[in-house]
Amino acid sequence: MKWEFKNGIPIYLQIIAQIKGMIASGELTAGSKIPPVREMAVDAGVNPNTMQRALTQLEQEGLLYTQRTAGRFVSEDENVMKELRKAMSEQYIAELFHNLGKMGMDKQEIIAAVKNYEEDKEEK
Repeated sequence: MKWEFKNGIPIYLQIIAQIKGMIASGELTAGSKIPPVREMAVDAGVNPNTMQRALTQLEQEGLLYTQRTAGRFVSEDENVMKELRKAMSEQYIAELFHNLGKMGMDKQEIIAAVKNYEEDKEEK
Protein backbone atom coordinates (compact mmCIF):
# COMPACT_ATOMS: atom_id res chain seq x y z
CA MET A 1 0.00 0.00 0.00
CA LYS A 2 1.19 3.51 -0.79
CA TRP A 3 0.77 5.86 2.16
CA GLU A 4 0.87 9.65 1.94
CA PHE A 5 0.49 11.88 4.99
CA LYS A 6 -0.01 15.64 5.27
CA ASN A 7 0.87 17.91 8.15
CA GLY A 8 -1.93 19.39 10.24
CA ILE A 9 -4.28 16.38 10.11
CA PRO A 10 -4.05 13.55 12.65
CA ILE A 11 -2.33 10.52 11.10
CA TYR A 12 -5.01 8.06 12.21
CA LEU A 13 -7.66 10.11 10.38
CA GLN A 14 -5.53 10.10 7.25
CA ILE A 15 -5.10 6.32 7.52
CA ILE A 16 -8.88 5.92 7.86
CA ALA A 17 -9.47 8.11 4.79
CA GLN A 18 -6.88 6.26 2.72
CA ILE A 19 -8.23 2.82 3.64
CA LYS A 20 -11.78 3.97 2.90
CA GLY A 21 -10.54 5.12 -0.50
CA MET A 22 -8.91 1.74 -1.12
CA ILE A 23 -12.13 -0.05 -0.19
CA ALA A 24 -14.37 2.24 -2.27
CA SER A 25 -12.11 1.92 -5.32
CA GLY A 26 -11.91 -1.86 -5.05
CA GLU A 27 -8.18 -1.89 -4.32
CA LEU A 28 -9.20 -3.69 -1.12
CA THR A 29 -12.00 -6.03 -2.20
CA ALA A 30 -14.94 -7.21 -0.12
CA GLY A 31 -13.97 -10.21 1.97
CA SER A 32 -10.24 -9.74 1.45
CA LYS A 33 -7.88 -10.09 4.38
CA ILE A 34 -5.86 -7.04 5.33
CA PRO A 35 -2.31 -7.31 6.66
CA PRO A 36 -1.68 -7.45 10.41
CA VAL A 37 -1.50 -4.18 12.35
CA ARG A 38 2.26 -4.27 12.86
CA GLU A 39 2.93 -4.99 9.20
CA MET A 40 0.68 -2.14 8.08
CA ALA A 41 2.26 0.20 10.65
CA VAL A 42 5.77 -0.59 9.42
CA ASP A 43 4.65 -0.17 5.80
CA ALA A 44 3.07 3.22 6.61
CA GLY A 45 5.92 4.31 8.88
CA VAL A 46 3.62 4.92 11.86
CA ASN A 47 3.31 3.68 15.43
CA PRO A 48 1.34 0.40 15.67
CA ASN A 49 -1.00 2.08 18.19
CA THR A 50 -1.89 4.69 15.58
CA MET A 51 -2.67 2.00 13.01
CA GLN A 52 -4.67 0.04 15.60
CA ARG A 53 -6.72 3.14 16.40
CA ALA A 54 -7.55 3.66 12.71
CA LEU A 55 -8.47 0.01 12.12
CA THR A 56 -10.62 -0.06 15.25
CA GLN A 57 -12.53 2.98 13.98
CA LEU A 58 -13.05 1.28 10.61
CA GLU A 59 -14.40 -1.78 12.43
CA GLN A 60 -16.80 0.39 14.41
CA GLU A 61 -18.02 1.88 11.13
CA GLY A 62 -18.63 -1.63 9.76
CA LEU A 63 -16.03 -1.44 6.99
CA LEU A 64 -13.78 -4.08 8.54
CA TYR A 65 -14.48 -7.08 10.75
CA THR A 66 -12.28 -9.40 12.78
CA GLN A 67 -12.34 -13.17 12.80
CA ARG A 68 -10.77 -14.15 16.08
CA THR A 69 -7.91 -16.33 14.85
CA ALA A 70 -7.80 -15.39 11.17
CA GLY A 71 -7.33 -11.60 11.26
CA ARG A 72 -9.16 -8.59 9.86
CA PHE A 73 -11.19 -8.57 6.67
CA VAL A 74 -12.97 -6.04 4.49
CA SER A 75 -16.74 -6.09 4.98
CA GLU A 76 -18.84 -7.97 2.47
CA ASP A 77 -22.00 -6.03 3.37
CA GLU A 78 -23.20 -4.34 0.17
CA ASN A 79 -25.21 -1.75 2.12
CA VAL A 80 -22.07 -0.68 3.99
CA MET A 81 -20.18 -0.40 0.68
CA LYS A 82 -22.95 1.62 -0.97
CA GLU A 83 -23.08 3.95 2.03
CA LEU A 84 -19.30 4.41 1.90
CA ARG A 85 -19.37 5.31 -1.81
CA LYS A 86 -22.31 7.66 -1.24
CA ALA A 87 -20.61 9.43 1.67
CA MET A 88 -17.32 9.76 -0.20
CA SER A 89 -19.01 11.07 -3.35
CA GLU A 90 -20.94 13.64 -1.31
CA GLN A 91 -17.70 14.77 0.31
CA TYR A 92 -15.94 15.16 -3.05
CA ILE A 93 -18.90 17.03 -4.52
CA ALA A 94 -19.08 19.35 -1.48
CA GLU A 95 -15.35 20.07 -1.86
CA LEU A 96 -15.80 20.77 -5.58
CA PHE A 97 -18.65 23.21 -4.94
CA HIS A 98 -16.74 24.84 -2.10
CA ASN A 99 -13.54 25.30 -4.13
CA LEU A 100 -15.28 26.54 -7.26
CA GLY A 101 -17.52 28.77 -5.16
CA LYS A 102 -14.41 30.38 -3.69
CA MET A 103 -13.44 31.21 -7.27
CA GLY A 104 -16.71 33.10 -7.66
CA MET A 105 -18.75 30.48 -9.52
CA ASP A 106 -22.39 30.03 -8.54
CA LYS A 107 -24.25 26.71 -8.38
CA GLN A 108 -25.52 26.88 -11.99
CA GLU A 109 -22.07 27.71 -13.36
CA ILE A 110 -20.54 24.79 -11.47
CA ILE A 111 -23.19 22.37 -12.75
CA ALA A 112 -22.68 23.66 -16.32
CA ALA A 113 -18.91 23.29 -15.97
CA VAL A 114 -19.30 19.67 -14.83
CA LYS A 115 -21.63 18.89 -17.75
CA ASN A 116 -19.27 20.56 -20.21
CA TYR A 117 -16.33 18.65 -18.78
CA GLU A 118 -18.11 15.33 -19.19
CA GLU A 119 -19.26 16.15 -22.74
CA ASP A 120 -15.75 17.22 -23.74
CA LYS A 121 -14.36 14.03 -22.22
CA GLU A 122 -16.84 11.86 -24.19
CA GLU A 123 -15.89 13.56 -27.48
CA LYS A 124 -12.20 12.67 -27.07
